[in-house]
Amino acid sequence: MAFALLRRKRSRTDSGGSGLLPPIAPGAGLLSCQVVDSIGQPMGGAEITVTDIGSGRTRVKATSDPYGAFLATLPPGNYTVTITADSLQPYRGTVEIAEGLQSPIGQVQLAPSPQQELPAPGTWIFDPPHSSIRFIAKHVGMANVHGRFDNFEGRLYVADRMEDSKVEVRIAAASINTGNKTRDQHLRSPDFLEVDRYPYLHFASDRFVHRAGSKWTVQGHLTLHGVSRSIGLETNYLGLATGGYGEELRCAAMARTELHREDYTLNWRKMLARGIAVIGQTIQLELDIQAMYSSHDTPTPPE
Repeated sequence: MAFALLRRKRSRTDSGGSGLLPPIAPGAGLLSCQVVDSIGQPMGGAEITVTDIGSGRTRVKATSDPYGAFLATLPPGNYTVTITADSLQPYRGTVEIAEGLQSPIGQVQLAPSPQQELPAPGTWIFDPPHSSIRFIAKHVGMANVHGRFDNFEGRLYVADRMEDSKVEVRIAAASINTGNKTRDQHLRSPDFLEVDRYPYLHFASDRFVHRAGSKWTVQGHLTLHGVSRSIGLETNYLGLATGGYGEELRCAAMARTELHREDYTLNWRKMLARGIAVIGQTIQLELDIQAMYSSHDTPTPPE
């Protein structure tokens, strides 16, 4: 969306802070707006990001209140304001903040997002070279550990009614890769994934639930370390495109979920008692997937 230059409407606030606005701190200015939806109703929970144009630094990241209102105190300068909400087109504009002055954007109305075409009924095959399965885990007492699984396969079976569709994913446990050979060998061991006994992680969906716009929840069961648990993949459908190896039809989606290690009998307390440095109790799992429509001339992804 093109940048919109926001006209700065300045007003002095009273030093005692009377009225609806708080007093402005010395050396700062005030930014305010109200977010409404496509029919003009106040929109609570819209995500608002204010970025300093000069430094590129994010100064404020917050959500609008239940009445759609947003208020922030900022140092003087020029800022980009980005406002996003599910199933609505994002808003992006600029505003100047001056010391001791209120700079209201005013009312920002978010337009509906165009409806994306859903995948056609049939079988869609994952394309691993253009997909990834990643995870983030907190290392006990240290920074996050980022990793991925290098080998996986999957299929999406699209029904006439999208809610009746199914997806299945199989991940080779031994393909775990965190960029450190010693750690990866430990993660493959009986202390964690026990890959010799449980060579695959497997996800099979039970149902697709439409939330809003391009947002879906894919409910299903993940089997890991010999244990199957129900999980929900919070999924953002990214649409259709042609291309890749030829002119094959593709669809894409991004899905996320949080796993609890002890749900899969990975007992971190037991390992701590043995003096083993381990990752934390929860793991953020992310699937960034492209799938190709299956037909007689669908190309085979390269190894």
